[in-house]
Amino acid sequence: MVEHFDVVVVGAGLSGIGAGYHLQTHCPDRSYVILEGRERMGGTWDLFRYPGIRSDSDMHTLGFSFRPWTGDKAIADGASILRYLEDTGREFGIDRRIRFGHRVTQAAWSSAEALWTLTVNEGDEERRFTCAFLLMCSGYYDYARGYLPDYPGAEAFRGQLVHPQFWPGDLDWRGKRVVVIGSGATAVTLVPELAREAAHVVMLQRSPTYIVAQPSRDRIGNALRRWLPGKTAYALTRWKNVLVQQFYYQIMRRYPARAKTRLVEMVRDELGADYDVGTHFTPSYDPWDQRLCLVPDADLFATIRAGKAEVVTDTIARFTPDGIALSSGRTLQADLVVSATGLNIQLFGGMQVSIDGVPFEPARHLTYKGMMFADVPNLAIAFGYTNASWTLKADLTAKYVTRLLNAMRKRGMRQVTPRVSEPVEDVPFLDFTSGYVQRAAAALPRQGSRTPWRVHQNYARDLFALKFGSVDEEMEFSSPEPRRVA
Repeated sequence: MVEHFDVVVVGAGLSGIGAGYHLQTHCPDRSYVILEGRERMGGTWDLFRYPGIRSDSDMHTLGFSFRPWTGDKAIADGASILRYLEDTGREFGIDRRIRFGHRVTQAAWSSAEALWTLTVNEGDEERRFTCAFLLMCSGYYDYARGYLPDYPGAEAFRGQLVHPQFWPGDLDWRGKRVVVIGSGATAVTLVPELAREAAHVVMLQRSPTYIVAQPSRDRIGNALRRWLPGKTAYALTRWKNVLVQQFYYQIMRRYPARAKTRLVEMVRDELGADYDVGTHFTPSYDPWDQRLCLVPDADLFATIRAGKAEVVTDTIARFTPDGIALSSGRTLQADLVVSATGLNIQLFGGMQVSIDGVPFEPARHLTYKGMMFADVPNLAIAFGYTNASWTLKADLTAKYVTRLLNAMRKRGMRQVTPRVSEPVEDVPFLDFTSGYVQRAAAALPRQGSRTPWRVHQNYARDLFALKFGSVDEEMEFSSPEPRRVA
């Protein structure tokens, strides 16, 4: 049996729940379903269970535009975010549109039928779904495996080696010597949390990352909530945070040397003049060549000052039975090693996509407005900002898809396809130097040197372009003749 829907959304995380809301609000006459491979909604916030997991963006921008975040803390813990997601799905009836345990393995587009056919695994059973439009909200990384380097001698280590993406529920680190390998958002989250009960924690990094301390509570936002209606206070706080973030991002990109100096000075103010900030907290790259790491209430720095944790900047020579031997000759004793070494980028949830029988290779296509692909009909993907909250762009993407769907219905068209009308130079989709981006660079799509093929990391600019801009800009609306059956 084949089930048909006007729109199929793949993924029931932040992007998928937001997409469900916009579809039923702005396209109420269209049918939709959300296919989720896992048994719960939440995506990232259901998958990751490591100690201290939290947002590294404020919840006034990571939260949905249509449902205010009312928590006291703007930098929220993972459990609170998951509850917010579940409550949103329940409040708007989106949870009733989700098919859990439905993992999409293949998606095939037929121009003759103007239709996507999806192959879906539900347990041991294979099912088929068809839809007129496919909206991918499956995130950007591989849920089945994180990035784990091939550590020399790891098999000889007598302790426990874990990856945060697959944190064991019964793992006990109390009184143990812990080494956390990495310097990104996961590492700086884990270190102060593990240090509460561990004997000692070392954050072992190959190179430093820019780390910025920020209060976990938004005093202005909380004050506005006391004086204004909830939705008004939330909208004002959301825009405040968007504009402040964009201001600092632009300043840092325009004056990188001055920004670098100030960021390092802020760390020195936290750790004191005698701390070797130059070695452990002064990156070799410019601010925003990689994402900045946020530490709420300066918890990482407080843990270091208290002597409960230390930062070591070195490279791994090999694992030993009792720890890690470093290239400098030093050995770190460890009972537990946490490899907070990042993720593997994977678009489309790893499913195979084809267009009229030809395999779709993202690297051969330009992205259109950061959400569609040149010459690929009726397909959009939610891909958030690298310099701001993911939900901001996912929200705009879902709204834009509803504009396209309504334009197609009004014009009596069945197919909408981005087309390059004039020559455009292609450049990398992401200009980050982060390891997880560089490892996947050859498989990522490209972006163009001009609008609408340029990916703008700017919410205000995208808001006007996607909410008010023309849907006809280098976009082809068509209605292929249905294939005749003898």
